[in-house]
Amino acid sequence: MSLPSSLDQSFVVIDGHSLDNNVPKEQKNPDHPSLDADYKPGSAKSYAHNWSHASTGGGIRIQGRHFVDGYGRVCHLRGANVSGCTKTPVDHVHEQFPGDHRSVTFVGRPFPLEEAPQHLARLRRWGLTFIRFLVTWEAVEHAGPGIYDREYLAYIRTLLSMLPQYGLSAFVSMHQDVWSRYSGGSGAPAWTLELAGFDLHAIEESGAAWLLGQRRGGHVEEERGLWPCGYQKLSAATMATLFWAGETFAPKLQVEDRSGKLVSVQQFLQVHFLNMFDQVVKAVGDLEGVLGFQMMNEPHRGYLEIPSLHSFDYNTDLHLSHVPSAFQSFQLGAGYPTQVPFYTRSFPMPTKLSGHTLLNANRIKAWKDDGPTKGKCVWQMHSVWEWDYRKNEGVVLQENYFRVHPATKEPWEQRVRGLVGPDKLLFLEPIPNEFCPPSFGTQGRVSNMVYAPHWYDLNALFSKAFGNFTVNVQGLSRGMFPLKAFYWGQKGARDNYSVQMANIVKHARESLGEATTPVIIGECGIPMDMNKKEAFETGEFKWQARMMDAMMTALERSFVGFTLWNYNPDNTDLYGDDWNGENFSWFSRNRALPASLLGYEQDDATLDNGGRILSSVVRPYPAKTCGVPVRFEYEVTTGEDGVRVG
Repeated sequence: MSLPSSLDQSFVVIDGHSLDNNVPKEQKNPDHPSLDADYKPGSAKSYAHNWSHASTGGGIRIQGRHFVDGYGRVCHLRGANVSGCTKTPVDHVHEQFPGDHRSVTFVGRPFPLEEAPQHLARLRRWGLTFIRFLVTWEAVEHAGPGIYDREYLAYIRTLLSMLPQYGLSAFVSMHQDVWSRYSGGSGAPAWTLELAGFDLHAIEESGAAWLLGQRRGGHVEEERGLWPCGYQKLSAATMATLFWAGETFAPKLQVEDRSGKLVSVQQFLQVHFLNMFDQVVKAVGDLEGVLGFQMMNEPHRGYLEIPSLHSFDYNTDLHLSHVPSAFQSFQLGAGYPTQVPFYTRSFPMPTKLSGHTLLNANRIKAWKDDGPTKGKCVWQMHSVWEWDYRKNEGVVLQENYFRVHPATKEPWEQRVRGLVGPDKLLFLEPIPNEFCPPSFGTQGRVSNMVYAPHWYDLNALFSKAFGNFTVNVQGLSRGMFPLKAFYWGQKGARDNYSVQMANIVKHARESLGEATTPVIIGECGIPMDMNKKEAFETGEFKWQARMMDAMMTALERSFVGFTLWNYNPDNTDLYGDDWNGENFSWFSRNRALPASLLGYEQDDATLDNGGRILSSVVRPYPAKTCGVPVRFEYEVTTGEDGVRVG
C-alpha cells in the first residue's frame, strides 16, 4: 500500500486537537498566521522541521557551537531515542535466558519494516524529528567473532533510508549498558565474556552480575533500580577494564586471533568492535538520513583508576542492595563465600548501609575451567590478590594496581574517525553522572565532534516518584548543603532541573571551548510508572506531564537539543520497556489504533493514539533561525512561547 508522506503538507499540531484534513492548498503557505499581531499561540498549524537535504540546502553541519544548514540557518535538533527495545533480540525468551546466544536475531528492532511508516509519521507529527538510532554490538556480531548478521545490516539500511521521506535525520548510537545482556545490561555479544574466561551459566550465582532483570525482573520494590549496580560487579567491571586497558592490566590474558596468533584480549576485543563498527558504517554511512555516529553509549571505566579495592565511590557509583567491593567481587567470582555490604533506600542521601550478607554459599566459580584463565580469576592470575589458605581468607597484594594510567597509543576517537570519514558527525559522551572531562578538549578532541551527555533526575528514577518536592542530586553528590538542594512545587522542579542542565552545559563549554562544539543531551526522560503506577489505574498522568514539562523547560532554558528516552512501541503497562524493569516510553503500541485505522499525514490525529503526556512532549520550538537564538521559553499552561535571536 502506498502511504502518503508529502513533506510540503506536513506540520506539527501543537494544540492537541484534531484538525481538518481537507485544508485548502492556498492556506498551506509559508505566511504563517503567527506573523499576525492578533495571533493566538496554538491556534494554527506549524510546519514540520524537515531535515532532509532538500529542505536544508544539502544537509546539516557544524559551525562553532551550532548546527547549521546549507543556507546558514542555525538548526535546533530535538527528537527521541529509537528504541529501548533494541537492547534485546526479537526472539528473546525471558525464562530460558541465557539460552542459545549465538542464534538470536535483532531483525525487526526497533519495529518491523511494515510498521515503519506509522512510527516515522508519528514522530514527525510530534516534532521529534532527530533520532538517536540504537544498534548493539550483539545485534551485528552475535554468532561469533567476525560473523556478521547481514540480514540485520540490510534491515537497518532499509529502515534508515526511509527517514528523509518524513523529514527525519538520525545519528547511529552503538548502545551498551553494563557491557552486555549476559552481565546484566545490553550491548556486547555473549562470546566476549566467554573469551575472557567467564562461565555464562555461573555469572549470576557467583555474584558477578545481577541478571534477574533479563528475566522480566526489576518491577517489584526489592528489585527496582538494581541494574546500574552491575557496573561495579565482577563481570562488567572486568570486561570494561580488559576492553580499555587489558594490555596494561591483564597482559597474561592472551587469545588466538583468526590467524592463530596470540594477541592481548584488549587487542582482540577492540579489533572486533571496530571491525563490527565498520560494518555498520558501510551499511548505513552513505545514507542521507544518517547525520553521524556515536561509538559507545555510557562508556564505563571498569576498575581503571579505582581509588581502592575495598570500596567504590558512593557519590558516583550506585550503592543499593548487595554492593561488593572490587576485592570482594574477586573472591566471590573465585568461588569463595564472602560477606558483602547491603544497602537500602534512605533520605536525604539515596541509600544507607543496613548490614552484611553472605553471598555465594554454594562456592560457584564465575570462571570456566576450560577457559583462557583455566578457571582462575584473571586478577588473581595477575597477582592483584591471592587466597591465604593458612588463614582461609583473601589477601590484597597490590592495592594500587589499577591506579597506574594505561599507556596510550593512537587515540581511540581518531581510530573511529578514520572509519566514519571526515564528513559525518561524531557524538561523544562521558561516563554517566560526570561532567565533561578536560581531556575531551585536548587529547579527546576530534573534528566534527558533538558532545552528547545524558541527564536524568536520579532521585525520581531511584524512587520512581515525583510530586511537589525535588532534589538536586547533582549538587548533593558534589558536597552541596542539603537544604540548598531541596526544591518545592512545579516552579521549583523547573528551576532545579534548569540549574543542573546549565551546569552540564557550563562545564562542557569550559572543557571544550566556548564556541567550538555543539552540545546535545543524548538521553533524558522520565519514569512512566512513577508513584506506584497509579496513572495506569486512573488514566491520569498529571505528575508525569509535570515532570516532563520541568525537564523540557530546563532543556529550553539552556537552549540545547536533545533526544528523549525513549520511543518504544513494545512498551506495556505491565512490563514497561521490558528491560530491567524500566518504563520510560510515552508511547505504547497497545494503546494505539491498528494500522488500518491510521492516517499518515501529519495533520491526522489518529497518530496520537497510544501517546501519553503529549501536552508536555509536543511543543513549538525554533528549529531553523537566521541568526543565533539566545533565549527561548515555552509555557505549557498557556501555550505562550518566546524566542530572542542575537
